[in-house]
Amino acid sequence: MPDGPRFVSYLTRNTLALILAGGRGSRLKQLTKWRSKPAVPFGGKFRIVDFPLSNCVNSGIRRIGVLTQYKAHSLILHIQKGWGSLHGEFGEFVELWPAQQRIAAADWYAGTADAVYQNLDIIRNHNPEYVLVLAGDHVYKMDYGAMVAQHVRVDADMTVGCIEVELEQAEQFGIMAVDTENRICSFREKPAHPEPIPERPNYALASMGIYVFNSGFLFEQLIRDADQPDSTHDFGKDIIPDVITKYRVMAYPFRDVPSGDQGYWRDVGTVDAFWEANQELIGVTPPLNLYDESWPIWTYQEQLPPAKFVFDDEERRGMAVDSMVSSGCVISGAKVRHSLLFSNVRVNSYSYVKDAVILPGVDVGRNCEIHRSIIDRGCRLPGGLTLGLDPQADAERGFYVSEGGVTLVTPEMLGQEVHHVR
Repeated sequence: MPDGPRFVSYLTRNTLALILAGGRGSRLKQLTKWRSKPAVPFGGKFRIVDFPLSNCVNSGIRRIGVLTQYKAHSLILHIQKGWGSLHGEFGEFVELWPAQQRIAAADWYAGTADAVYQNLDIIRNHNPEYVLVLAGDHVYKMDYGAMVAQHVRVDADMTVGCIEVELEQAEQFGIMAVDTENRICSFREKPAHPEPIPERPNYALASMGIYVFNSGFLFEQLIRDADQPDSTHDFGKDIIPDVITKYRVMAYPFRDVPSGDQGYWRDVGTVDAFWEANQELIGVTPPLNLYDESWPIWTYQEQLPPAKFVFDDEERRGMAVDSMVSSGCVISGAKVRHSLLFSNVRVNSYSYVKDAVILPGVDVGRNCEIHRSIIDRGCRLPGGLTLGLDPQADAERGFYVSEGGVTLVTPEMLGQEVHHVR
């Protein structure tokens, strides 16, 4: 078969993508008390799951199953509202696959491999030639078509997307070693002593949780793994270490196509990482460009009025500088600096907000001073509240303070009603 766009489009048309979106995300603390990690809002108007979904659609992969489990209601509502526009008559779909205990005597998903195994009958019914397995809780832009094409060119049984990470952070990831043709020689999940890249001793090669399989090979390995009583039924812990010595398992280094540099990829799995990734978006030239018309991030677009800035007195001026302010926001005689405001946020007079990430529907009362904080959806901050100036005082008042000194506030911490559909 010839190379080029038609070759790639043939492959993507015959690929089924599975987005594993059942993650609890416990390291995000109270941000995931009522929602799964993929459903956490990100970037002013999106949710984390929108990034792998948009990557699929932009890559030409338009047969997508989203596997849900932990507190999935808000995730399900979001996908129903925002991702129902694909054309079923052309074989395109985004299907929600909740944990259904489809296998006799099976419990909820035991691991990533078990999540796919429990849906084998649905996968077989779609009859894909290739299966792309994705984590639903990472933020990045990636053309999966290029990865599937390389998988086919090198005659791989399985391909693992990978990036270079700093050695001190490597114990959070699955770490691999490769030979000169990028064939994986070893793989260890979250090792205490990660193996560095030989020519780059301060870095290790980490799995992105992105896998391409020949469908028949995937079925064989999942069935074999399901019969192993001592397996944790996880791709990183069980499947990959077992197959690398027997089959052709290749690494796919994630690169930015125009520059050849390593692509942007963030695991926003901690409060500090979530705050930092949102703050990065505010920069003049952010590493993740949300204004890229060639690779749009799609989402459910609520119909809201434009953001509004009111009052222009010397001490009561509605303004935002070095910030991203979403639709429906009203900055009423307040100052906002280097902050990211999601939709329908109101900041009232004489308040000052700096280095903050404020999720939808928050009301900041008068005379508040908010620094280096994350304010969860629906919070109503009382007048005169200060946050982020004294982390120890914030913790003593019942707010969560991260290792990096970021203060997280939720409605429950303020003694306010929690709307569970979040």
